[in-house]
Amino acid sequence: MKTERFEFTGHDGSLLAARLDLPEGPVRASAILAHCFTCSKDIPAARRIAGRLAARGIAVLRFDFTGLGHSGGEFANTNFSSNVEDLHAAVRALAQRSMSPQLLIGHSLGGAAVLKAAPDVEGLRAVVTVGAPADPSHVTHHMAEQIEIIRREGSATVHLAGRPFEFRQQFLDDISSQSLESALGRLRVALLVMHAPNDLTVGIEHAARIFMAAKHPKSFVSLDKADHLVSREEDAEYAAEVIASWSARYLDPAPAASFPEAPEGVVRVAEAQVGGFKQDVTINARHQLVAGEPLSAGGTDLGPSPYQLLSAGLGACTTMTLRMYANLKKIPLTHVTCDVTHNKAHLADSQQLGAGQDKVDVFRRHIRLEGDLSDQQREALLRIADKCPVHQTLHGQALVQTELEIAATP
Repeated sequence: MKTERFEFTGHDGSLLAARLDLPEGPVRASAILAHCFTCSKDIPAARRIAGRLAARGIAVLRFDFTGLGHSGGEFANTNFSSNVEDLHAAVRALAQRSMSPQLLIGHSLGGAAVLKAAPDVEGLRAVVTVGAPADPSHVTHHMAEQIEIIRREGSATVHLAGRPFEFRQQFLDDISSQSLESALGRLRVALLVMHAPNDLTVGIEHAARIFMAAKHPKSFVSLDKADHLVSREEDAEYAAEVIASWSARYLDPAPAASFPEAPEGVVRVAEAQVGGFKQDVTINARHQLVAGEPLSAGGTDLGPSPYQLLSAGLGACTTMTLRMYANLKKIPLTHVTCDVTHNKAHLADSQQLGAGQDKVDVFRRHIRLEGDLSDQQREALLRIADKCPVHQTLHGQALVQTELEIAATP
């Protein structure tokens, strides 16, 4: 994932700090991610969600609302309405780069803000909320003890997550007048509501209210034991993967790239994280999967290992070849499976690079053929299994040509 920093003008003319997380390859769609109440664009959950979407070819703009994070302006002068205006400013900033967003994602109060803004965003396809309140004024429970002070003196300092924030009467007036019912009634795009049943900050009943008020198509996914900030890595990764998979149904499909010298396109592999060996694999800019290493090799076991992927290619090619042959010869093959094992471990090979120890790779295939087949048909299918292109590639000689590209220093 590549990240580009830039600024755009917010609702009051202040410069808002933003990060645009870009795919390693072509951009198929764009999204905006709105952070939680008094948070910033750089919280772990936001980074992980942006990273998974970027791996699927979706550029993600995450920015700090006015007066928060690295953005300019005074937080004390902001309110829920100004957050919605900042969102529209972010939409315009992306549009100026010819990347009008098709997807809006909002966490907590950011989720309420994207619901409010969504009906007025042209070209939008889908909206995702994570731990969002159905009633924006719910956030005032954070300052219950100071509300009377604010009403009496006009402002008060409230400590949230160990940091002081000044709230003024105008914030209370604005948030108490806000409702999402009208916006949800006008929402004409797909909606995904994500919420943890044990969220102690925003109760699960808020998710139910949002879901019931919205029209179809709509979906709900439980975040199980996640906390409100989705702070645990495994919870954030799960949320990110669900959003990436769900949104693909509503966004434009990635265009197939054309490479005359490579009929099946380019397979691009890029590090998804520096530690743990997790890799994003993008195939011809259309298909995406994850590779990794097992825990025993120092990985996170979040995806198949390189040798497992190689075995998968052999197995898939075997079953496809058998199906093509059976269809051509009208053999009554009803189902075929192929189990593949390999006698090498990727870690062991890596440690012996340059040691001069040659090994023979052994791939074992266990093929199961189902159907009313004669012995002659089974023998013919077994012979054809050895004709599959990947089998022949592994049995033959392959030349790997490597070119080094020097990346520009950011």
